[in-house]
Amino acid sequence: MAAPRVVLVTGANTGIGYETVKAFLESARSYHVLLGSRDLDKGREAIATLHKELPNMKNIVEAIQIDLTSDESIEKAYEKVKASPGRLDYLVNNAGATFDIEYVAGKVSLRDCFNKAYDVNVTGTNVLTHTFVPLLLKSSDPRLIFIAGLSQVSVASVKYFPTPPQPAGWPKKIEFETIGYRSSKTAMNMVMLDWNHKLKEDGVKVWAVGPGFLATGLGNIRDKIQAMGGRHPSIGGILIKDVAEGARDEDVGKIVGRDNDGNYKLIPF
Repeated sequence: MAAPRVVLVTGANTGIGYETVKAFLESARSYHVLLGSRDLDKGREAIATLHKELPNMKNIVEAIQIDLTSDESIEKAYEKVKASPGRLDYLVNNAGATFDIEYVAGKVSLRDCFNKAYDVNVTGTNVLTHTFVPLLLKSSDPRLIFIAGLSQVSVASVKYFPTPPQPAGWPKKIEFETIGYRSSKTAMNMVMLDWNHKLKEDGVKVWAVGPGFLATGLGNIRDKIQAMGGRHPSIGGILIKDVAEGARDEDVGKIVGRDNDGNYKLIPF
């Protein structure tokens, strides 16, 4: 029997990350999934829930502590995976953060709203990828996935979803802000392009996956997102798993998504 593919999913104790782990565990293929979580206890709680939801699963899942804002945490996670299982086949850079809602609520400054988002979504994601590349290169079929957010909505779009049109005058009354998060995710798309360029000759397949507008715990406003039409995060988890398993190998180096009918699409950026 072939050895199970080793998958690391960051930010996986909830939301799209959790559903991605679940999708891999439900796959007919053999997997050893590393469930990355900033809080190890929450990661273990997520695994306990997975065992309840998937009582007959045959794949392996274990929790690993990873905080993208800490180089020490990333390095410790690397050393743990290097020791066992010793390689990575798929790295899913799912962990992300938004501070726009806290900014609107007056809990953080505008500068911190942007800087904190970039620290996690761009800097932390890039540092983690840079650290784990040696383990990816040990795989016979290495795959690297970044998770795009609402960044794929162009500033030239007719409908600048989800922020409604703004009347003239200052200050603007914006109750649902996204710009810090979306700007950081656009920058992360550039990180994806750069890794695709750097790792092309190593045979690493690299994508960004746009899971769509999903009701996750990001920003702690799940109910509001659902009211705005956000769908279940399992849609994103299944898409990520499908791309990792080869469904869009012809679209390496691009942002891949699905439309509302479930058809694959390429997302411009």
